Amino acid sequence: MDKIKDLTKRILAFRNARDWKQFHNPKDVALSLVLEAAEVMEHFQWKNPAEIEEYVKKHKKDIGEELADVFNWVLLLSHDLGIDIVEAAKKKVKKNEKKYPVEKAKGRHDKYTEQ
Repeated sequence: MDKIKDLTKRILAFRNARDWKQFHNPKDVALSLVLEAAEVMEHFQWKNPAEIEEYVKKHKKDIGEELADVFNWVLLLSHDLGIDIVEAAKKKVKKNEKKYPVEKAKGRHDKYTEQ
């Protein structure tokens, strides 16, 4: 079976065993996702590129755990809303490929429409 589906089932089993679905309305799950994303950001706050490089070497496991929290909330929210997150991601990449054509966007950080 597919890894995303397996992981989603495991996360759902974890939630169901604790009877937490009652607390997981879309607003609160989305809020939890954002709060966990902020915890990822904390690892990089106030650090210059050299400090970040050194920090990541020492704290990769901690950063990974925060990223996993974000990912788990994404999987729960997409499950609860009936969204196939893999298909949604594929469609979004395709949309972005059209929106940001290589010839206009390559190597640039400004939006190609502002060039």
